[in-house]
Amino acid sequence: MGTNPLHMLAVDFGASSGRTILGRWDGARLTVEDIHRFANDPVRLGDSLHWDFLRLFHELKKGIHAYKQHASGSPASIAVDTWGVDYGFVNGKGKLIGNPYHYRDARNTVAMEELLASLPDAELYARTGIQPLSFNTIFQLYAEAKAQTQSLDGDTRMLFMPDLFRYYLSGVRSTEYTIASTSGLLDPTARDWDRDLLGRISVPSTLFTDIVMPGTAEGVLRKEIAEELQVSVIPIVATASHDTASAVVSIPSLQGDYAYISCGTWSLMGVELDQPILNEDARRWGFTNEGGAERKIRMLKNIMGLWLLQECKRQWELEGETLSYAEMQEMAKREKGLLYYVDPEDPVFLAPGHMPDRIRRYCAHTGQTVPQTKAELIRCVVDSLAMKFKQSLDEIELLLGKKLASIHIVGGGIQNRLLCQLTANATGRPVIAGPVEATAIGNVMMQAKAHGEVGTLEQIRQVVMDSFPPDRYEPEDSAEWQEAFHTYKQVITKKSVRS
Repeated sequence: MGTNPLHMLAVDFGASSGRTILGRWDGARLTVEDIHRFANDPVRLGDSLHWDFLRLFHELKKGIHAYKQHASGSPASIAVDTWGVDYGFVNGKGKLIGNPYHYRDARNTVAMEELLASLPDAELYARTGIQPLSFNTIFQLYAEAKAQTQSLDGDTRMLFMPDLFRYYLSGVRSTEYTIASTSGLLDPTARDWDRDLLGRISVPSTLFTDIVMPGTAEGVLRKEIAEELQVSVIPIVATASHDTASAVVSIPSLQGDYAYISCGTWSLMGVELDQPILNEDARRWGFTNEGGAERKIRMLKNIMGLWLLQECKRQWELEGETLSYAEMQEMAKREKGLLYYVDPEDPVFLAPGHMPDRIRRYCAHTGQTVPQTKAELIRCVVDSLAMKFKQSLDEIELLLGKKLASIHIVGGGIQNRLLCQLTANATGRPVIAGPVEATAIGNVMMQAKAHGEVGTLEQIRQVVMDSFPPDRYEPEDSAEWQEAFHTYKQVITKKSVRS
C-alpha cells in the first residue's frame, strides 16, 4: 500500500438525504468526517415526481466549499455516489433536459405492465439478471419512449445520477459500471449494454456512453467551478458510484463466507460473487445481480428497510408528534416482540403515504392482531425486517449450496442496535455491524485506489478493519425465533394468497 497522506471528498446522495464526507488517508488508516449534510426531498410537479437536480448540484458545490473550513489546500480528488436506476438527459450542448424523474413516479408501474406483456419477466431476468421492479431504468425509459415527452437528438446522452453529477463537475460524459448495472439494460456476463434489448424497447443505443470501471479518474473540476469556489483544479474519480456498491467495498472481512446487508432506507441483502446467478430460483425469490468493484457481482435482494420506519416517523410528525429514531428504538425495545408481522417486500409499502395505517391494514388483512400504539407498530416493523433477513438468508444458502457463517451489516441502519440483535436472533448467525459510514468509506477508498494507494479489494477491506473496528452481536433465544419464523411465513403466504 502507498504512504502518501491524502484528503479526498466523498459526496453521497441518498434517497432521503445527502452528505459530503472528508476522508483523511495517512497511508495506512482512514478517518472520515461529515462536513456538509442536506435533505434530498422529491418534488411533485403536476402529476409527476422529480428530483431537484439543480438544488442537489448546489449542495454538492457547498460541500466542496465546506472543505476549506476543515483542511488546508484543495482535496486530492472528489467522487460522487447515489441511489440506483434514476437518470437525466444531457443534449449535445451540455444542457440538462428537464429534471430527472423520481423512481417512485407513478408512470413506472404502467410501463412495467405493458413491457412485460411483450417481454416476459423470465426472459428479461435471464438476459440481465435484474429483478423486474417498477422503478428499474428499463421501465422508466420505456415510459419515456411511449410518451415521447422528451425530444432526444443523436447528440443527447442518458446519464445516471452519479454520472450526471460527475459530468457537470468535469465535462466528461461516461457511465460507471456499478450504477449501470442497476438499470436492467446490462448484460451481466459481458458487463456491457445489451444492445439487442435496447432495440426491443425502442430506445436508441446512441443514448448510452462507454462504461468505465470504478476507481477510474474521469477528468478534473471544471475551471469555472474551481474559480467560483476558489479551489484548485481537482481530479474527479468514478468511484463505485452506486451507493450500495460503495458500501459493499467497505465490508470489513477478508473471508467470503458471509452475507451482507447494506441497511438504510432500503436494506440490500446478498453476497459477492464472481459471476451472476441467473436461474429460475434466483428470479422467483427476488434476487438481482448488480455490479461491484473489481468486476464483481453483487447478488442481492432489495428489501424496503428503514423506509417503513421513516414513513411512520414522517406521518407522526404531520400529526404533531416528533420522535427521534433513538426514541423509537427504545420504545420498541420495551415492547413484547413476535406478535405481528408484515412482509417488507410487499408493494403496498412502496409509495409514500400514511404508513401506520398501511401496516394496520396488512395485519388485519392477514388475520393477525392489529398493532395500535406507536411502540407496537415500530416493534412490528423491526421484527418483520429481522424475519425477512432470515428468509432471504435461507434462500441465498440454497442458491449457493452452502451455509454462510455470519452476516455483515453496514450503513446507517447499524445505529438501530435492536435491529442488529434481532437479526442475529432470527438468523441464528453472528452479526458483525459496521462501519456506519460504509458508503462514504467505500467511495473514498476507491479514490485511494485511483491514486495508487491501494491495489486490491482485499487491501481496502484490511484498511477498513484496521480503521473502523466493528461491533458483534451473538444470537439469542434461537428456539423461540425459529418457532416464530414459521408463523411469519404463514402470515406472508396468507397475504400473497388473498392479494
